[in-house]
Amino acid sequence: GEPVALHLQQVTSSVSLQVNFVVCQLCALLSAFWFRLFLHPSKTSPVIRHVVATLLGLYFALFCFGWYALHFLVQSGLTYGIMILTGVEHMHKYCLLVALSYLSLCQITRVYVFDYGMYSADFTGPMMVITQKITSLAFEIHDGMARKEEHLTPGQKILAIRRMPSLLEYFSYNCNFMGILAGPTSSYNDYIAFIEGDPRRHRDQEADRKSNNKLRQSEPSPNVRHTTAVTDQMMTRFWQSRPRNIDDDFIANVPVYAQVVYLYLSMLTTRPKYYFVWTLADAINNAAGFGFNGYDEDGSPRWDLISNLRILNIELATSFKVFLDNWNIQTAHWLKRVCYERCPYHPTAATFILSAMWHGAYPGYYLTFLTGIVITLAARAVRHNVRPRFLHSPTHKLVYDVITWAATQIAICYTVVPFVLLSVGPSLKFYRSWYFGLHIGCILLAVALPVKPRHLRLKDQQKNLLQRKVQHHLEDTARNCSQKEKDT
Repeated sequence: GEPVALHLQQVTSSVSLQVNFVVCQLCALLSAFWFRLFLHPSKTSPVIRHVVATLLGLYFALFCFGWYALHFLVQSGLTYGIMILTGVEHMHKYCLLVALSYLSLCQITRVYVFDYGMYSADFTGPMMVITQKITSLAFEIHDGMARKEEHLTPGQKILAIRRMPSLLEYFSYNCNFMGILAGPTSSYNDYIAFIEGDPRRHRDQEADRKSNNKLRQSEPSPNVRHTTAVTDQMMTRFWQSRPRNIDDDFIANVPVYAQVVYLYLSMLTTRPKYYFVWTLADAINNAAGFGFNGYDEDGSPRWDLISNLRILNIELATSFKVFLDNWNIQTAHWLKRVCYERCPYHPTAATFILSAMWHGAYPGYYLTFLTGIVITLAARAVRHNVRPRFLHSPTHKLVYDVITWAATQIAICYTVVPFVLLSVGPSLKFYRSWYFGLHIGCILLAVALPVKPRHLRLKDQQKNLLQRKVQHHLEDTARNCSQKEKDT
């Protein structure tokens, strides 16, 4: 009947969009090799590299998303106007508000007007990355042009931008072909250094000088490593798990331990599609030469400047934090720089709420990130209070690692079920089948094993640092006095 035909039409449309997306990314990979070989900074001016990178990006976006790609230009144009008109003192707040509001409006329209629940390559995906770039850039300009140097953290000093980008530089950064479809986000300074042919110049710290000298003598090739990585990932099967986790017969008749194992395995099958998309995006940037991050101590080139995941660290994570630090790495960096480091009170909760707003309009996302808050607080409490007791012997530490690995994997699966199910009803049904056990347990742990709030921990660190400085000063004074007495 009509519903079946409509469903088939939606599925066909979704598959077509996904095919377009993969084809565009493969074309972008070929374009990246060409860009690196024929438009190398040694042969071409930065302006030409900016123009070509931007035009290619917009072409791929139009091919993949049609006229919806105009939203990328509108969002970028609006925020550039705000940056110019409002000045450096407050533009970071306005840019965050406008970029996030525009993204949310598009997400709400797509979800509730067009295709609720369809896993399609939708145009709001690239807008999520552009939103990260717009807001990162605004905060970095604010740091570089409106704040005093002594008020910046070491990381903020490195990323701070000292001059307003031109319109071409701004659109090139937001819409270049290497990152427009799937990211990842990069720092503006890193991107400009790549375009101008001076990678990592602003990161020229004492520890990096040898690698920078070596960089000027030779430029490593990314081709072998990342072409192999893409081939491996393209062989991966990815599919959405059937929601047996909320099936009544399954809940009633399957033993608890089997439900836990099935939960882990079913959530495990949702990861490879992300692994595929991010590895391919990583390969595109590296094929263009962007992503080179200096050399290891043994002289091996590193290609992880803007890598978005570390698969082995994800699968072997022994804490919630380690898992999140290695999953969608550039998004984690963005959340930390824009929200966590700057929010004076309850930064963990604020960061998870911003992450939920950024991800989209599905209520399942909010359930996932609200659950993430209590699990993060509990995991932090356990790490601060329990972990030190297991570090006295290798055997005890191994036992701790095995237990925390299993707990982390189950906690992650428990947390992301609403992210996969999307809707409130099925998500709450799942949590009810677990009697909200992890929610209750984590709240009890967070209360029973308190950890000082971040702003108080920072105050303690500053106080300890000041005390150490005073102590060193007193010791130096005592030594000098003693030396003078000996001399006299």
